[in-house]
Amino acid sequence: MKYHLFNAEGKILGRLASRVAVILRGKNKVDFAPHRDEGDAVVIINSDKIGFTGSKRHKKIYHRFSGYPGGITSTTLDEQLKKDSRKVLKDAIYGMLSKNKLRKLMMKRLFIYKDDKHPHKIG
Repeated sequence: MKYHLFNAEGKILGRLASRVAVILRGKNKVDFAPHRDEGDAVVIINSDKIGFTGSKRHKKIYHRFSGYPGGITSTTLDEQLKKDSRKVLKDAIYGMLSKNKLRKLMMKRLFIYKDDKHPHKIG
């Protein structure tokens, strides 16, 4: 398993997420098979400095539902970035992976950090 390092500073969310999803799934390798989990690990740094196009910061809304009547809670992308910018990246990548039993295993190899310090040996 190889570690890939991505610096999110100035990168667009969707473009970065799609590149990371390809590496986590292993589609960049010549011996790719959809039924095997042979992707690499990905380390993303500077998640606080990620960029967006248009007016997504104010118009994109995340919803979550507690299961109770009237239990829907909505937050904008800007509010979510202030709480935890890592969750925004994680949700975008999670949605781009294949919807099967391998998705949870792929997500275990994703490491996201707010600044440029990380404990992984890359090289």
